[in-house]
This record gives sequence, C-alpha cells and structure tokens, in this order.
Amino acid sequence: MSGSDTKPGFLISLVSGGCAGMSVDLALFPLDTVKTRLQSTDGFLRSGGFRGIYSGLLPVLLGSAPTAGVFFCAYELSKELGAGYISNSYMPFVHMGAASVGETAACLVRNPVEVIKQRAQTSRHRSSIAILGSTIRTEGFRGLYRGYLSLLLREIPFSFIQFPIWEFFKRIWCDRQGCAVSAWQSAMCGATAGGISAAITTPLDVAKTRIMLAKQGSKTAGGNIIYVIGDIWQTNGIKGLFAGVVPRVMWITFGGAIFFGAYEKVKIILISTKGRNL
Repeated sequence: MSGSDTKPGFLISLVSGGCAGMSVDLALFPLDTVKTRLQSTDGFLRSGGFRGIYSGLLPVLLGSAPTAGVFFCAYELSKELGAGYISNSYMPFVHMGAASVGETAACLVRNPVEVIKQRAQTSRHRSSIAILGSTIRTEGFRGLYRGYLSLLLREIPFSFIQFPIWEFFKRIWCDRQGCAVSAWQSAMCGATAGGISAAITTPLDVAKTRIMLAKQGSKTAGGNIIYVIGDIWQTNGIKGLFAGVVPRVMWITFGGAIFFGAYEKVKIILISTKGRNL
C-alpha cells in the first residue's frame, strides 16, 4: 500500500499542506496578479498592467503555508470522521463536507493575506507593509477581514466541486491500475478538477475581488455578494462576471497539478520516513 492510501496524521497533513501551498503560490503568483487586475474596477492597464507583477508576494509567502496546512488538517480529519459513519457510496458527500470545514478554517488565515495581496497587486506605489499599516489605521483589524463572507462563498463552492472530483478521479485511476495513485497521477487529477471548478466559480471570484478592493464606506465594500454580482451584471454583463476567467482557469489548473502533486509527494515521503523510524 502506498503513502497515498495511508491516513496521514495531524503533523503530516500540516507539513504536506504547507509545502503544497507554498509551492503553488510561488510558481504561479504572476498569473494571479494578472487575474486580479483584470477583475479590478480600474481595469487591467490602470491597475498596473504587466508592471510589478510580483507586487503582494510578501503576504502570500507568509500566509500560504499556514493556510494550506490548516486546510488539509481540517479536511483529512473531517474526512476520516465522516468515513467512519458513511458507506462508500456516499463518500462524495463526505468529501464535500470535509472540504467545506477545511475552507472555513483556512479562510481565517487566508482572508487578511488576500486583502493585502490584492491591494498591493492593484497599487503601483505602495508596499505590502504600507498597505497593512494603512488598512489597520483606517479600518482597524476588521478591515483585514473585509470580504470574509464573499471569500467563503467563493472557496466553499469551489472546494465543494473540486475535492469530490479529485477524489473521484483518483479512485477511478486506482481501480483501473489496481494500486494507489502516485504523486504525479494525483497531480493530473487535481489539475482537471481545479480547472473545472475554477471556470464554474469565476463570478464569485470576481465579486470577492471587487468587495476587497472597494473604497471604504461604499455599498460594494459592505460585502453583499448578491448586490455585487447584480451590479457587475448590470454594468458589464456576462463578460464582467467572467472577467479574468482564462488566467484564473490557467492558474488553478497548473496550480492544481502543483498543489495536489506536492501534497501527495510530501505526504508519501513523510509517511514512509515515519514508517522506517518505527
């Protein structure tokens, strides 16, 4: 039995998830910047175009590992608990529930990172440290959690779709070859699942970006995602709701391959190392 079939413990999930999150954010940060600028109300060119493509990298570096680590700890624990009460035919619902629990926990870490990162990506002259200080001075610590609900409403449906598809593709591949999937096979499953999920949830991502970038006190900054989606629809139509869909799908497809591949690879290494030390 390979490491992919073995239930990881808390520490293994934390380290594996942290490595996966850091790997994907470092590799694909420029695509995320392009996507954010395309979704900004100021438009791509006025938000910076291709200049300063790594603006906002610092908060991502500080937050990516703990965010992904927290997610996978909550996901694996919830999946293990659910599997003890649910038959195999209903496992997709367990994966959906586990992904939702994981995202709720991870967004507590991710939201402040997203706020500072996206403001840095659309600001030509301010550093991430300056933006952090300005946000706390003008909005308090609550400002770091602006858009938390919209972030949850984007991430939970995304993971609700992505993780059952990822687990399903892995199970099919495993059944056909008669053994557990390897890290690269898990990466391919993750890339496909990520691309599908990214395309479907792009309107939620656009709304989240608009809320986080909106001027304090504006109706958009209030965080009513239904209002924001409706406003985008009235102003820009379907094109506005799917602004940045190409870089988002590219980013998450490539990111899914790196994220799930790195997670499985590190998990397998850690489990095998732990086994040799027993």
